[in-house]
Amino acid sequence: MENYINGKWVKPHSAQYADVLNPSTGAVIERFACSNPEDVNAALESAKMAFKSWKKTPVAHRAKLQHQAAQLMRKHADELARTIANELGRPLAGCLTEISRSADLFDFYSEEGLRLKGEVPLHNLEGEKALIVREPVGVVVAITPFNYPITLLTMKLGAALMAGCTVVSKPSEDTPLSTLKLAEIFTEAGYPEGVFNVITGYGYDIGNALIEHSITAKIAFTGGTDTGLRIGALAAAHNKRVTLELGGQSPAIVCADANLAVAVPAIVRHAFANSGQFCYRVNRLYVHESIYADFLGQMVALTEKLTVGHPFSGCDMGPMVNQKIYQNSENQVQDALHKGALLKTGGHRMKGELYDKGWFFPPTILADTNHSMQIMTQETFGPVVGVMPFQTNEQAVAWANDSDFGLAAYVFSEQLGTGLRMAESLEAGSVWINNIHRSYHDVPFGGVKQSGIGREKGHYGIEAYTELKTIYLNY
Repeated sequence: MENYINGKWVKPHSAQYADVLNPSTGAVIERFACSNPEDVNAALESAKMAFKSWKKTPVAHRAKLQHQAAQLMRKHADELARTIANELGRPLAGCLTEISRSADLFDFYSEEGLRLKGEVPLHNLEGEKALIVREPVGVVVAITPFNYPITLLTMKLGAALMAGCTVVSKPSEDTPLSTLKLAEIFTEAGYPEGVFNVITGYGYDIGNALIEHSITAKIAFTGGTDTGLRIGALAAAHNKRVTLELGGQSPAIVCADANLAVAVPAIVRHAFANSGQFCYRVNRLYVHESIYADFLGQMVALTEKLTVGHPFSGCDMGPMVNQKIYQNSENQVQDALHKGALLKTGGHRMKGELYDKGWFFPPTILADTNHSMQIMTQETFGPVVGVMPFQTNEQAVAWANDSDFGLAAYVFSEQLGTGLRMAESLEAGSVWINNIHRSYHDVPFGGVKQSGIGREKGHYGIEAYTELKTIYLNY
């Protein structure tokens, strides 16, 4: 597939293409354009030209177009979901859910954008007013990862377009096809040419060109912390605005009084969804020593009921997206076992005719872990969980906070006061108490420490794509 610039398919200046591989079979399913800085310039120039009129478009009309795009996403949901399933390997049911929730988020942003307001402070000065207004920042570069290719773009795209910005999207080279199909849908919905552009490729040259270009006003990035730090430093050198949603190493604390009938299914479901390939999954567990053995037994039993297979087989888990992501899980398991952890289930590459051509790793539980092990200190981005016992709640919180990351955390306690006190003490952008579910559309999502800068979703997400301007009016 080619780049999508100014509402049209455009061949890359390099005339080069790369393969999109099916992670379940290793087969080539499509090709994508290998862009270079000339393609970056073309996309940004298109977005710049479109911005001149888009920023003046009435917000009600922007909302109408975005609602239309959401409806078309639902209409094309099966096609989009199958595209994601093929390029990512996630089970089809999860891909359909991603499209549904993304369309819902577009609808939410459409309505929330209508509620953005300025201010007129009551200075009570004769013949003078101060007007505080919001204006779109300009052309936004959205760089997104492979794991939720539509949802993570929606968080940026829906907010930016409602604020009056135009967008150049750069999807992951592992999953570019679904983003390109989304661009077609936005054109079908009636968006003007150049408002939403997509270029594909890989390498620092295209990333640097997107960030450093004089047209780029803001970079919105979701991905690994190391890449985020590099983007942040490069953006700061050019005084660009950023929203960075970076890595996580999320802890869950299971207190002595926790309801295991609630805690165990919630943790298993969240730890192994999408084969563990998302940033705010449960990565490490701290379980009170009095219930440690019981918890482990229940967790292992439920985990071993999960099925792993190809995305159209009705399974619970698919493959890892590529060898690099797969290898991280295998390396962390070996590191933990070498340092004394106990393997309770999983831990070895799945073999057999069904699995040999893909990157299949089973749901894995490591017990008796500690903070000398990578599984407890580094992001795994795979279906591996480390579990260790604790004696006091204060000890558990201290261990949970002993991390460079701070995206999400989880607490299970039947005592509401205990849960709230621990939530207040945990260093994370979001904390769930007594259940784990997807983040809501109307509340902010993002991390602290090395897990990011800024927030997405809610009115907070749209405001992040605006600049405040003060107008002093004398009359």
